[in-house]
Amino acid sequence: MLDYKFIKDNLDAVKQNIINRNMTADADKVVELFDKRTALVTKLQGLQQKRNENAQAMKQKLDPEKRNELIAAGKAIKDEITSVEAETKETEAALEEAARQIPNMVHPDAPVGKLDTENLEVKKVGTPRKFDFEPKDHVQLGESLDIIDFDRGTKVSGPKFYYLKNEAVFLEQALIMYALNTLRKHNFQMFITPDVAKEEVLKGIGFNPRGNESNVYSIEEEGTCLVATAEITLGGYHQDEILDKASLPRFYGGLSHCFRREAGAAGQFSKGLYRVHQFDKVEMFAYATPEQSDEIHEKLRQIEEEIFTGLGLPFHVVDTCTGDLGAPAYRKWDLEAWMPGRNGGEYGEVTSTSNCTDYQARRLNIKYKDDDGKNKYVHTLNGTAIAVGRAMLAILENYQNADGSVTIPEVLVPYCGFDKILPKK
Repeated sequence: MLDYKFIKDNLDAVKQNIINRNMTADADKVVELFDKRTALVTKLQGLQQKRNENAQAMKQKLDPEKRNELIAAGKAIKDEITSVEAETKETEAALEEAARQIPNMVHPDAPVGKLDTENLEVKKVGTPRKFDFEPKDHVQLGESLDIIDFDRGTKVSGPKFYYLKNEAVFLEQALIMYALNTLRKHNFQMFITPDVAKEEVLKGIGFNPRGNESNVYSIEEEGTCLVATAEITLGGYHQDEILDKASLPRFYGGLSHCFRREAGAAGQFSKGLYRVHQFDKVEMFAYATPEQSDEIHEKLRQIEEEIFTGLGLPFHVVDTCTGDLGAPAYRKWDLEAWMPGRNGGEYGEVTSTSNCTDYQARRLNIKYKDDDGKNKYVHTLNGTAIAVGRAMLAILENYQNADGSVTIPEVLVPYCGFDKILPKK
């Protein structure tokens, strides 16, 4: 969340930021509750001083009448303190709830817009392939190669679930190992994270674990959820901790299953592996000082570019517009790979990387001790190394051959143990 005083001192900018992000939040309510809490805290401090003065007076030699007066006054002060404490607690809870709805501020260079079509292309790598035959989409290829079974996934688990079979099993593991080894080369500390996290951690990261708009699966009566990304578990790793400044930046890589409800995500661009309820992902996460975070954001993006350049996939990089940013992100870069089977050939998102500044750290209470001896909030950043489903989709569609086979990218052959997938049907 944003600092309460920052919201009050920059109210107009915060309200404009909410409009630019195409979000709904009440910054005026935050300021109103912040002022109310401040007044209540001041009142409480005054009452506590009165109570101390009353207790001090009781230590004097007093006649019975005066002592009874002080006892009555002390009881009245105690009752008022109890009442003000309860009101303060209630106000603080309402203030925190209102402030959590306020999105992070946006980088001044981020394009202002409402839809992903207003994202700004900043870089293009590779040239989309010109086929001398009619290319298939990955759903058709998955069926003809007998490597993906969507129908039985739906039968057994429901829509947007699937089975990977035969060579696709090895291709998935190859993509994971390729990403893990790339991050190891960049000195990331590697994790396999839990697939479950407490709701308080999801809220801290910026996911909404409840309500119709939630994208996560809640576990009934447990106060926990299945994670939608290892960003959640890597971000919660240092909750309520103070990190040594000399250890920053810290680079963590996390492999996890990811579970997403994808409510309302129907449509032709969501078919097959593009938008599913379960997939595997290797995630990057960084903890940094405020002075380091912009440079680290560039580093995470460069690693994503390195991974997809190595796969030989055409892609472009976009600067995500304000309306397409998640609430915690200050700035976000998306890598979109060329997908020949997407509406006759279009770019589709395969990775993103976000600088969330101190927005998540403030909610999760993650700090570092600065050189001036003060504890300050760290900056957190995240980025996708490989979301396996979408990477596999792009590989199948870009590396397909006229005979129906699919060539394996050279960097993955040592992990796969084969260089081509041949049709079975």
